[in-house]
Amino acid sequence: MTRTRRTVAAVAVITALAAGGAGAARQPWRSQGAGEGGELRNETSSTTTVRKTTLSSGLELTGKVSHGPTTEIVGQGRGTFTKLPRPGDRISAGSMLYELDAEPVVMFTGSRPFWRDITTGVNGPDVQQLERNLTDLGYADATNLTVDEEFTDNTAAAVKRWQKALGLKQTGKVELGRIIVLRDRVVRVEEITAKVGGTAVVGSDSTVLKVAKPDLFATVQLADDQIAQLMPGRRVTVRFDLGGESKGKVKEIARGSGGDDAGGGDGGGGSGSEVGKDQATATISLTDQKKAEAAVDQALPTVTVTVPDEKAEDALVVPVTALFARPEGGYCVQVARSGRQKPALVWVRIGLVVGGRAQVSPVSGRLRAGDEVVIPS
Repeated sequence: MTRTRRTVAAVAVITALAAGGAGAARQPWRSQGAGEGGELRNETSSTTTVRKTTLSSGLELTGKVSHGPTTEIVGQGRGTFTKLPRPGDRISAGSMLYELDAEPVVMFTGSRPFWRDITTGVNGPDVQQLERNLTDLGYADATNLTVDEEFTDNTAAAVKRWQKALGLKQTGKVELGRIIVLRDRVVRVEEITAKVGGTAVVGSDSTVLKVAKPDLFATVQLADDQIAQLMPGRRVTVRFDLGGESKGKVKEIARGSGGDDAGGGDGGGGSGSEVGKDQATATISLTDQKKAEAAVDQALPTVTVTVPDEKAEDALVVPVTALFARPEGGYCVQVARSGRQKPALVWVRIGLVVGGRAQVSPVSGRLRAGDEVVIPS
């Protein structure tokens, strides 16, 4: 097995252990079938020694504060850009994102963009999305509009009330391009691509502007063997270079961020892997948004993320690559016994996982410090 393949497999095992997903951690290069006597089928392999030691998860990572990933807004209407927002502006559902021909293009919330004019005779999920927004914004209520997939006279009346409030001609019809649908109720403008006086062309797929969530997040890049310590939901402490700190919680881990802007590990079991396009990045929500905003405003976005220390003393420790997930659930290791041709199968319970090493306790069978466990070649 190549070094790259072993690394990828180890990451899969670490991630599955942290998430509690036994089945997902099966080592793909080995058969999961059992041989005679409950032993796994033997293949070309090496062994490593089970050690009794103290396993500690203390970890500090350097990262930065930002507004997180951006969403590109693509215009669907046609005309001349007569007004655009400024970077840093916050825009909420029902408000204007920008102007075309001196008329507002408005932000609504939902799961899909509008793809056609919405008017009498039209039915579908886009109608329901429109009616839900009109109700949420106060242009209709349960007494005069049923939120469903049917465009009725009551829908048209609600649209006219909305058009009147915007200063538009009250047609009762929503033309394509009048509304931009986003998932968030409030967004922050990050970048403007269009120019006042420029022309919007239908079907050009040109980006008008980029927006992000208004909240600030801390992001840190992770070595592969650090992922298990920063799984979503993990609580951490974020210390600002500006001074002060905030409580944080890991929101998500994603790959493909690339670059080194998010920082990297400063120890705590890092593998020293190179920063690259496929490196994992953890996004951390922050409870103290004021301190985060101060850090960004003063151009001091660097932070130190501290993972609470967990410690297992006098623990039996093996590499995660020595663990096998059984189809029926649970984990085991293969122990090479003196005088036996085949390794013995020992069921284990997994404890703390740090830096590619796992704390194990035998559930069925004997496992001691000094034993040799099998690792695939």
